[in-house]
Amino acid sequence: MPSASLIIQTSFLGDMVLTTPLIAYLAERGAVDVVSTRAASALIANHPHVRESIVYDKRGADRGMTGFARMAAALRARKYDAAYLAQGSVRSGALALAAGIVDRVGFQTSAGRAFYTTRIAADDRMHHAARLLALGTREPDRQVSRAQLRPSLHPGDAERAAVDVLLGASSQDRLFALAPGSIWATKRWPSFPALAQQLSGEGRVVVIGGEADRRLADEILNATNGRAIDATGQLSLLASAELIRRSALLVTNDSLPLHLASAMNTPTVAVFGPTVPEFGFGPLADRAAVAGHTGLTCRPCDRHGPRRCPLGHWRCMREITPDSLASLARDLLSPRNP
Repeated sequence: MPSASLIIQTSFLGDMVLTTPLIAYLAERGAVDVVSTRAASALIANHPHVRESIVYDKRGADRGMTGFARMAAALRARKYDAAYLAQGSVRSGALALAAGIVDRVGFQTSAGRAFYTTRIAADDRMHHAARLLALGTREPDRQVSRAQLRPSLHPGDAERAAVDVLLGASSQDRLFALAPGSIWATKRWPSFPALAQQLSGEGRVVVIGGEADRRLADEILNATNGRAIDATGQLSLLASAELIRRSALLVTNDSLPLHLASAMNTPTVAVFGPTVPEFGFGPLADRAAVAGHTGLTCRPCDRHGPRRCPLGHWRCMREITPDSLASLARDLLSPRNP
C-alpha cells in the first residue's frame, strides 16, 4: 500500500511557504496532506505535491477540545504512516498522537517534543527551509543545494487573470514591486516612498500588501505623483505571488513577500532591521541582496521584531538610506549580474 505523510503547519504564512521544499521531498515517496490554517491553505492551492490541504481553524470553528477531537478523528481515519510537525506546539504534537500516527517527527527543541517519536536537531545557523526539510530527510547535517531549498508556489488561471485586470495597460511595463508592510512595526523600513520616487523613473512601481498596508501604499502613490500601482488588499496571496513573478525586482521588509519572491525566483532586496537573515529567513532567489545596519551592537534585538525599539532610537531602520537600496536594486538588475 502506498505510504501517506501528514505535515502539520499552522504557524505564520511565511512558514508555510518555507515548508514547500519538505512537501516536495516527501511527495517523492508518497502522498502528502497538510494541516494548515485557513489563510495558509490558500498558499498551497494548486500545488502539485499536495494531495489534500486540511484546514484546522484552531481559533474559530475547530477551537477547544471539541474541535480538537473532531480533527483528530478525521486524521485518524486517513491512516497516515508518519506525521511531520513543522509547527512545534504542544497542541500540534498532541493532535498527531490523538490521530493514531505512530511515527511522529519534530524538532528536539519544540514545545511539543514529548509527543514525538523522532526528534531532529534544529540548527539555528541553517535557513528555516533547510531546518524544515531536515524533518523529512531526518539528517540535519545533510548538505542540500539552494535549488532544493527554494520554495514553490503555483498560481493558477484565476490568479493570472486577477493580475491582468489589476495591471491593465501597464502589463508590459517594467515593474518594481515594493512591499512596505509587516505585522511587526519595527520591521517596516520608513523610506519606501523616497525609494519609489527614485525607481519610478526607471519603471512602474507596484505596491504589494494587504488591506492594512493601504496607508503605506498611499504614501508611495503620493511620492510618485500617482504613477505607482496600488495592489494592496486587491489580490489573493497566490495572485500576489504571480504579480511578484512578473516584476523585475521586489524590495521588501523581512515579511511574507520576501518568501513569495523566493518561491517565484524574483530578484529580491530584503531590508532587515531588528532581525537578521542569520535567523534563517533570508531570501532564496538566485539574485538577492540584504540591506542591514551592520554597525549596531544592539542588533538583532528580537527574533520577530518588537512593537517598539527597546532603546527608542530605531537606528537599524532609520539609518538605511533610499540611495543605498536603490544602488542594491540597480546592481541586481545590472547585465553584470545575470
